[in-house]
Amino acid sequence: MPEKSRTVPGRVFTIELDSGSDLKKVSIPNGPQRLLLEGTIGSLKHAKFVENAVLELEGTGGTLRVDLSREDLANPSLAKSRGERK
Repeated sequence: MPEKSRTVPGRVFTIELDSGSDLKKVSIPNGPQRLLLEGTIGSLKHAKFVENAVLELEGTGGTLRVDLSREDLANPSLAKSRGERK
């Protein structure tokens, strides 16, 4: 779980899968190429914020956690920057 004070820049995420069979594809290239991790957490059981700092999506097959707070989602400049990336 990400700590409030951290040295890693950017957002942090973790994916916990109950079974390796839920993992569809992992590509870990050697060098600067793009990394791909593809799988499923199954049907969504619930979505909640943990300590208002981590968005947790729990599915029937696993859990996805992202270092993202309610304030991040409500921040208009974050929404604007997301639109520019598309």
